[in-house]
Amino acid sequence: MPGEQPMDLTLTDNPVAMPPVLSFADPLPAPVAFRPPAERILAGDPAQQAATLFTSSDGRFTCGEWRAQPGRWRVVFTESEFCHLLEGAIRVVGDDGSDRTFRAGDAFVSPAGFTGTWEVLEPARKVYACYE
Repeated sequence: MPGEQPMDLTLTDNPVAMPPVLSFADPLPAPVAFRPPAERILAGDPAQQAATLFTSSDGRFTCGEWRAQPGRWRVVFTESEFCHLLEGAIRVVGDDGSDRTFRAGDAFVSPAGFTGTWEVLEPARKVYACYE
């Protein structure tokens, strides 16, 4: 409005604690080792590790780094997951007949509701972001 003073948007009078920006280049937390449930493993020994870099306060968003050894297992996604494959090769086959192979440098999304198989063809490493 004419004659009004502009609002001061600086936070110097009332500082707010902000969470820091996190970088995947920084040291990651210690990874957690796991395997898919035995009844879902179809081939190989898909030993996996995940190092979670961040989890939102409500627990619905997570991101981190994942590694896996060759093997194939059934998947049922309740979450949507963005993946950027840094090393290796992964084949993803949907129960709908879709069949995609991803290699280092590729990025893809597995949407909530996806069912099928994941097959690690070569030892793999990815960064991921999941929303449940």
